[in-house]
Amino acid sequence: MIDDDFLKDSEAIIAKLKKIPVLRTMEIEHLQTLLEMSEIREFGPDEQILEEGHYDNWIFYLISGKARIVKDNKELAIIRRTGDVFGEMGVVDGSARSASVFAVEKTVCLCADMSRIEALYGDSKFAFRYTVFRGFAQILANRLRMTTGELLHLREELARLKGSEA
Repeated sequence: MIDDDFLKDSEAIIAKLKKIPVLRTMEIEHLQTLLEMSEIREFGPDEQILEEGHYDNWIFYLISGKARIVKDNKELAIIRRTGDVFGEMGVVDGSARSASVFAVEKTVCLCADMSRIEALYGDSKFAFRYTVFRGFAQILANRLRMTTGELLHLREELARLKGSEA
């Protein structure tokens, strides 16, 4: 993993951040604050980004590359779109990481330490909370919608299989 201690070209990074759906509505000054409380990290192929069972307050916005989500040594998904978010569930409910995440190829992420939101004051604190948690709600609603669709499909498949046994 390579950490950028200093985010050199913040204008270019902010332009990329504005393309991320959950950050699109954030004002430039708030995006600048997000950058100040974040790190840009580069991960090599097969490098572990998150560890299942670990506790921390970091969320990850995919800038480039691909990341593989693994639970109990089984692949659950591949994250590949700029702006895809992972690591948010532990931040929302304070629980341990529910899965591990590995870089598939060279992968760059904006990594935000969400515990630093509490150090903000005034409008920035509320804007961050609103934007970030609204984004989390959208992500989790989409995932729930997909999971519900998969569950219904599997129930239909199971009913079909039981019907063919009769």
